[in-house]
This record gives sequence, C-alpha cells and structure tokens, in this order.
Amino acid sequence: MALDDLVGKVLGGRYRLVTPIATGSSARVFLADDAILRRRVAVKVLHAALAADEVFLRRFRAEAQSVAALNHPHVMAVYDWGNDDVPYLVSEFLAGGSLRMMLDAGHRLTASQALLVGLEAARGLEYAHKRGIIHRDVKPANLLFDDDGRLRLADFGLAKALSEAAWTEPSGVMLGTMRYASPEQAKGEALTGKSDLYSLALVLIEAVTGEVPFSTDTALGTLMARVDNQLHAPPELGALGPAIERAAHPDPAQRPDAGEFSIALMAAAEDLVRPEPLVLVSTIARGDPLDPDRDPTLIAPSEILRSDPDGGAGEVMVVDRPSALLPERRPSLPAVARGKGLERYDRFTDTRPPRRWPIALGIAIVMILALGALGAALINRASNHTIPDLRNQPERSLLDTAAQNGWRTARVELRDIDVAAGNIIDTDPVAGKTLERGGLLTYTVSRGKPLVSLPPDLIGKAAAEGRDLLTQAGFLVADLRTQFDETAPKGTIMSVLDDADKPATTEAPKGSTLTLVVSNGPTQRTVPAGLENQQKDAVFNALKALRLNPQLKEDFSDTVPKDMVISLDPVVGTKLDVDAVVTVTVSKGPAPRKVPPTAGLTATQASAALEAAGFTVKGINGSATKTVLTTDPPAGELQPFGTAITIIMRST
Repeated sequence: MALDDLVGKVLGGRYRLVTPIATGSSARVFLADDAILRRRVAVKVLHAALAADEVFLRRFRAEAQSVAALNHPHVMAVYDWGNDDVPYLVSEFLAGGSLRMMLDAGHRLTASQALLVGLEAARGLEYAHKRGIIHRDVKPANLLFDDDGRLRLADFGLAKALSEAAWTEPSGVMLGTMRYASPEQAKGEALTGKSDLYSLALVLIEAVTGEVPFSTDTALGTLMARVDNQLHAPPELGALGPAIERAAHPDPAQRPDAGEFSIALMAAAEDLVRPEPLVLVSTIARGDPLDPDRDPTLIAPSEILRSDPDGGAGEVMVVDRPSALLPERRPSLPAVARGKGLERYDRFTDTRPPRRWPIALGIAIVMILALGALGAALINRASNHTIPDLRNQPERSLLDTAAQNGWRTARVELRDIDVAAGNIIDTDPVAGKTLERGGLLTYTVSRGKPLVSLPPDLIGKAAAEGRDLLTQAGFLVADLRTQFDETAPKGTIMSVLDDADKPATTEAPKGSTLTLVVSNGPTQRTVPAGLENQQKDAVFNALKALRLNPQLKEDFSDTVPKDMVISLDPVVGTKLDVDAVVTVTVSKGPAPRKVPPTAGLTATQASAALEAAGFTVKGINGSATKTVLTTDPPAGELQPFGTAITIIMRST
C-alpha cells in the first residue's frame, strides 16, 4: 500500500494518519491524531504482509506489552498497539528528529556531545536491562530527540519480533542490526544487555568520525570482521576512548553493563571541554502556525523522501523541508557529569546580526522587556520549590517529588554501608535549597553495602569448611541449599548466592547473608521396568548406562530360558544412588532331576512316567509285551531336563 493510500486512514477507531515522517523496508511512521485524547502521536505501521504472520503477531503483542510498561525519561513512551488490517504501534511523537537525520545532514558530534548522547542512551538501556528487556537494534535511527533535545531510545522489542517473523527483507538492504551488531549477534549466540552496549559504542564512534568500525562491502563481512577483534578507539574520541574500547570488547564478559558504562562516561567528562548545543534536524517545524479550521495536529506536508543507509524498520525516511520551516533556536542540552554533580548548560541563544531600530521603538522595547523580566522573576519565584530531605528514602519518592515540581533528574549509583539498596544517599542541590521548575536535581542512589572479596577457591570445598571460611571473612551463612549434580561430589560447594539470590563469584556486600549451594550428588536412578526375560548382556548394559552396578546371580528355572534374566533386586521402580548394586538373577535353565524308577512297568507306563518327570523317551530295547527291566541312564541318577532315556525290557 502506497504512502498516500494510508494518509487519512483511521486505525483502531481513534488514530488518524496525517502525514508520513519516516519509512523503511518493513514499517512506515506517520504523524497522527489521537481522536480521543486530542494529541499528536507517532504511529508505526508495519508491512501489510506481517498481518498474516501469526508467529510475528504473537511476538509483536508480547513485546509491545512489555515495552509499554517501560517508563523512563530516555525510553520512548509506547501508548498503544493493535492490528487493523496492518499491525501498528502508537508512541509519543518526538519532533527533534533522530541521530541518523543529524548525521545525514552533515553534523558530526564532538567528543563532549557524544558523551551526552551516550550517557542518556546508557541510562535508558540500564533501566530496560534491569527489567529483562534487551533492545537488540541500537543504531542512530533509533536514537530520537524531543523538541527540548532530550534523547529517547525507540523500537525496543521490535527487532526480536521481526526476527521470528516469516517476513524477508528486500534484497540489498543491510539491516541496522547488521551494521551495528555485536560479535555474539554475528555468531548467533544468546544475547545479554551487553550486546546493546557494543552497538552503542559503534554508534558513538560513527557520530564523531562519520565511519562505522569494521564496515565492509557485505553484511556477512561486516559481521564476521567483529568476531574476536578488539576495537581501537579513534583519536577523535579523546578521553572517551577507554570507555568506548571497553564497551566494544569482543568478549561480552569483559564489557561493562549499562550502569558501569554511564559511570565511565561521567568520569571521562572531567577531561572534556564544555559541549556546544546539539544541532537537531527536526521531524517537523516547531511553532508551525495552523489554520483554525484545520485539524489540531495537522502539519505542513512532507516534501522529499530519501533513504537511510541503516535500512532499519521505520527509521529510514528523512523529511526535507524548506529552511524557513526549521526552528530558529535549538534546545537546551542534557546534563554532563562534572565532579560530584552535573553541570547544566543554558539555552542556545540567537546569534544573528543585530538590526537597527528607531530610538522610540527601541525605548518601547526596553520597557516591554523590563516588564517581562519583572513578570518572569515573579513567575520564577512562584515556580521555585524547596528540596526536601530525601536521604534514606526510596528512589520512587524522589522521582515522584521531582515530577510534581517539574525538575529534571540525573541518577548516580554508589555503594553505602548505612543506606539500603535503592534508597537515596544524597542530592545535589542538597536538602533545604530551592530549585526552579525545569532545574536539574542530581541524586545518588545506594547500590547496597560495599563489596568485599570472598575467600578464594570455595567451589569444590566441603560445605563445613566453606562455611567456616565465610564466617571468618565476616559473612553470615544461611542454611545450606542442596541440589543434585552429575559431576560434583556429594557434600561439596557448587556455588555461592548473595542475599539477592544471585551468584557471588569473587565478592559480595559486606556483612551480607550468603547461601551455599551444596551438591547432593547425582540424581537418584530408578530401576527400570522391562528387563525381565531379556538377554543378560543387554540388561547389564542398560543398568551400567544408568550408572548402576549390576551383579550376576544364576539360578535354575523351568520357565525362563537359559541366559535370560529371571528377576532384579531391588525390584523395578526402586530409587537408588549412583553406583548402587543391582543383583541380576539369570536363568541357568531347568534344574537337573532324578530319573524315575520304571522297573516292572509296561512300556507305555514307563514312557508316561519319564515324560512326566521332564525327560523324553529315546527308544525301547526288547519286546514291548514284556515288563521294564531298567532304563539308560538308570533310575535315581540326576540328569538335565529333557534328557533322552532308553527303556530296556525284560527278555522273559
């Protein structure tokens, strides 16, 4: 369906598509009216072919529901989703454009500007990662700005949903996921949040240098070039270089998580100059006058569409407009770390050459400005709020207070022995100071008690020894937790868990309660059914495969053939420890029996007696009309079951 065919369409009975603002190989983005809440929103309309893909729709609904629950200043808000002939996603409308649009317009970031972008992106990723959500497609097109210059991460979860769809990208399109993919994505391994950090490092390098590291002429070549190759930060990154190199380590275990990366960026700020304001390439013109008769969210139509090399879903189209439609002022920048707090930068002011004005008009303007300044001072005084004492309060309390007073916030994490994890250690400005609406409140939240080293080589030690070592190191040890394990000897330590029930490998919070996970040995085995009346060798092999120890016992049986299993001890269904003995009774065949006496019997009577005793008659020597003299073998002799007996008759 063409773009023009969708303009004016109403999705979900409330979202009227007004004008396209972006398009890609699998999605298009429209500015839209929310008819119920009367606000501008962005609607991402996915390709119509996906509407029939049940696997995609199931994953799309699940991912959309997860992402809609995210609430963070640097994560794009998702309002709604649905499937109205085409799958669609409704989000907040961000007029500041994307980093992709900024770079395509020829604007490169300085190292200081890249630090600001990276810091806000890392904070958004940290928030999502803590809730188990990985982005999987961090790229410039998914780093968007509102009209105040605040960064938002867009398209959480969409890459995962598309990867499970039957949808195929058009040939020649190189997905943004490939251009900025981590080595583990290239190898098809399970992803963690550290994959997003690798992609963010590549994005920041491109933002400063204009080049994506390891790029080749083919998608496969680009992916494989990153496997096992350490990235070296370009000199243009300056003090950002070490943090970027760590985030782009080929081994995820060597990378920082999003929170650690934020701290590394703030530390690098000490060695960087104050950044210039970002040059935003707006999606629409801010302050565009609207005809009263037009719909409240209708904007001037887009003019020219051109491709984005990312080729990513919904972020490929850039809307070019006449320069007169672009805003004359750029927004204030986010904060950057300076020492303990964060430094706020003033709005970018108009630098156009001054014009000459008539003196009388100039005096009038001065008077108007003076009155305006007085009014602004009164308004500012009314909008100032005193910072309450939030120390030792939950972080949620601070965020609620900041929202009520209109303050922006910046978060720092530290460990503190006296403040519980998740509670506030201090604020900057401190309690009792006033802060204007829109001002920045930097707060430090506790990550819990300081970490101390665990005793070395705990794994594999006996549980009692490990408990003593941890107690001597100042830890408390909870009751042991046992679990079966096929390799760890019974009674030895397999792992140590902290008080959050997470693995503690080299360190744990000071004085915390630790849990020792101790091996209970291999899982018990069950004596299997179906082994009776089977060949001895097959039964022995089956028991050995279960790590049980078969022992042979032989016995006679009139019913079970020789070398076949008569019975098992313990019986079928019994649970046994590994290497426990199972006695296998194997048949030796029927037991030997005595040849019965037949002397004086007729031939017929003797034959019946022999057969009843388990023997066969080989033949009769002599006249059958006489009586039996003896047998061969003779009566009373032990013979195997089924032995052939000769009957010898009397001669007279």
